[in-house]
Amino acid sequence: MQTIYWLLVALMVVGIIGAVVPAIPGASLILVAIVIWGFVRGSFAAISVPLVVTAVVLLLSIGVDFLAAYLGAKRAGASKWGQIGAIVGFIIGFLGLLPALPVGGPLLGMLLGPLLGAIIAEFLYRRDFFLAVKAGVGIVVGTVVGNLIQGLLAIAAVVVFLVTTWPQVFGS
Repeated sequence: MQTIYWLLVALMVVGIIGAVVPAIPGASLILVAIVIWGFVRGSFAAISVPLVVTAVVLLLSIGVDFLAAYLGAKRAGASKWGQIGAIVGFIIGFLGLLPALPVGGPLLGMLLGPLLGAIIAEFLYRRDFFLAVKAGVGIVVGTVVGNLIQGLLAIAAVVVFLVTTWPQVFGS
């Protein structure tokens, strides 16, 4: 039983990392681990609090993701074109040519792609390089701040799980 518990905690740690690093599932991995623990224990009553907390964290994470990127873009004066460029840049950065870079691979592509995509799209829309760079940086900063907030929410969900289930596994 303890081995399964530690494997699920390890899965939750990957979920915490995924809450911060794009393209890795975050809170959803934590939620899956909690549901698996409910099946292993044969009772969902013992995990009802962490299950609800993690479901709320998952919903908040989705909202934070969009809100942080939107606020970063708005504060920097980005248009919808800059936001679309950032999304396209992320996809190209992750799947396209940037993973072939000698250092950094897909992670560097996920960081540079949105920045370059937002700058290019803003420049094509506004024809002002300074505003395009400002918008691109604003979108990326908003996204990074959002990812950090998601990481904190994921840590909180795992802590709630550990606090509520630790006595079940290891006694009081």
